Amino acid sequence: MDNRSSVRTLKPPILADGFLFSGVTAVILLLFWALYSVVGPTRLPSSPHFAKPLSSHSFTPSLAFAPSSTNSNTCADLRHDPPSATFYDDPLLTYTVGRPVGNWNEKRREWMEQHPSFKPGAAWRVLVVSGSQPQPCQSPIGDHLLLRFFKNKVDYCRIHGMDIYYNTALLHPKMFTFWAKIPLVRAAMVAHPECEWIWWVDSDAIFTDMEFELPLRKYAAHHLVVHGWRHLVYEKKSSTSLNAGVFLIRNSQWSMEFLDVWASLGPQSPEYDRWGKTLKSEFKDKIFPESDDQSALIYLLLRQGDRWGDKIYLESDYYFQGYWVEIVGRLQNTSNRYLEMERRTPALRRRRAEKVAEAYGAARGGKLEAEGWRAGREGWRRPFITHFTGCQPCNGKHNELYSEEECRKGMQEALNFADDQVLRHYGFAHRDLLASADVKPLSFDFPA
Repeated sequence: MDNRSSVRTLKPPILADGFLFSGVTAVILLLFWALYSVVGPTRLPSSPHFAKPLSSHSFTPSLAFAPSSTNSNTCADLRHDPPSATFYDDPLLTYTVGRPVGNWNEKRREWMEQHPSFKPGAAWRVLVVSGSQPQPCQSPIGDHLLLRFFKNKVDYCRIHGMDIYYNTALLHPKMFTFWAKIPLVRAAMVAHPECEWIWWVDSDAIFTDMEFELPLRKYAAHHLVVHGWRHLVYEKKSSTSLNAGVFLIRNSQWSMEFLDVWASLGPQSPEYDRWGKTLKSEFKDKIFPESDDQSALIYLLLRQGDRWGDKIYLESDYYFQGYWVEIVGRLQNTSNRYLEMERRTPALRRRRAEKVAEAYGAARGGKLEAEGWRAGREGWRRPFITHFTGCQPCNGKHNELYSEEECRKGMQEALNFADDQVLRHYGFAHRDLLASADVKPLSFDFPA
């Protein structure tokens, strides 16, 4: 063998490798430094939001982000269901009204003990429930409108981390029209023991403030929340003193019992016709001798107030649900006022991911409070829920007080007003409140 050839095939010592690597590295670093000093770093466009380090870009105390009170499903283990028995294994348990459930609070508590991942945030967990008829709408645009109404609810629930259940089946064959929601809410209570609240929202009701959160702490001592006025209920005894199209009900034994009593005035009762005459006699402003869910609820407040009244909260401080006629004409002005607020407050117009929209909603809420913005009819805060009662978008048989055009235009404006708040997270907005399909891209730092 040629020894010289053998030497050429041997690897150099490790020390020699290190010197070679160090030399190459030094050359590369020198080249990089030279290029960097000539070209310079890439700079972002000038932005009022990033003129300071992010840590100093903070809200004033009145704008401090508040933790979400409803987004409480994030860490739940959806695949954990132990084999030990629960109330679901009881063959006598039913999902519908008419057969009371005993010890419901204890049953829920035991279920939560068996599913501990649902415990965090349980006191604030809300299930939104809504629904419509199983058949296609009679109005040629009815199904399209119901789809948009449903999308609005899905948008609100997604932003706030809530679950939603939308039903199109009649769960009780005799409980039709406005009574159909009671067996549905009752079934939702059993199907969702992890939820503290069930929130019924009529299909023709629109969330028109996508940032507002339910003040659940305010209702800590109550089990049912409806929009209404005490003086109209107890003094005027009006059949329109509250509206049962939107209500929040606690998932509790009290609610189980109350729903059964409420439903007993409905069409499944053999005394239904008699109840209609009774309610017509009780409320002088009631036009038809028919037992409806709303009049029945008011009747229970008046006649069984000692049993139920202290647990029912009549909400009138904000638009828990608002009459559309007094709202839609103000939506454009409301939108303009909110944009003006953002011009004064750069932190509120900062671009952000939709997932953190709640934080900015809480910040805006603090700003509104600090500036003295009032809610309801006398104020300029966005109406929380706008209810198109009387417009009947599915069957088109609107109340004679309004024209078909008034209803259609009002629904379009309210839907687009709400949708603009969602599209904002995606960089777009409607060109105006009557342009459902026509959107425009938003410039950086809009609306500065």
